[in-house]
Amino acid sequence: MLVTFGGETGDLAYAYVREILHPAILNHSVRVWLLADHLARQQDLHGAEREALAVACLFHDSGTAAPHDGAQRFEVEGADAARAFLADHGWSEDLGRQVWEAVALHTSPGIAERMGTLPRLVRLAVLADFGRTDLIGAEGRNELTEALDRLPRLDIETALADAVVAQALRNPEKAPPSSWPGGLLAAHQANPDRTGGGNPAF
Repeated sequence: MLVTFGGETGDLAYAYVREILHPAILNHSVRVWLLADHLARQQDLHGAEREALAVACLFHDSGTAAPHDGAQRFEVEGADAARAFLADHGWSEDLGRQVWEAVALHTSPGIAERMGTLPRLVRLAVLADFGRTDLIGAEGRNELTEALDRLPRLDIETALADAVVAQALRNPEKAPPSSWPGGLLAAHQANPDRTGGGNPAF
């Protein structure tokens, strides 16, 4: 299917993450962009801000990929990767900071929603892709649903949780107890032999 990402940098961001992300996480990231862009239309987001939103959505789980499996939580590693990507392509420090916040805070309920337009939109779009359909208004819903349906979920809940837990098992500092990765790790450790179904902390 043809999906555009707001401009040349957005398209390059997609080409990059397509090479490094698990297929389920890649499809989820594109769905998050479609959902965030749908929500952004209600706020007349356009131009560089809209393209920055696309980059934030595409990179929001990039910290699960091997090239960005550093010492920090996957959210922070992904945020650092996104900001570096934008800097390499000549983007302003201000937009780079906004994208960093959007990626770093996307698992932080009650914080991302109050940190500005990009963090709020990425957070809401992530929630919408994981079942909060009440966040999407009726206008344009049919077209959005058709676009989302072209991107199979591929058991994203399991794929994403497994990726985060695998990193945390190698380096527990990537999953502080009060964080979302910490909750996933604790649930896995409580029942490491569990088979079938997703991580109960997801």
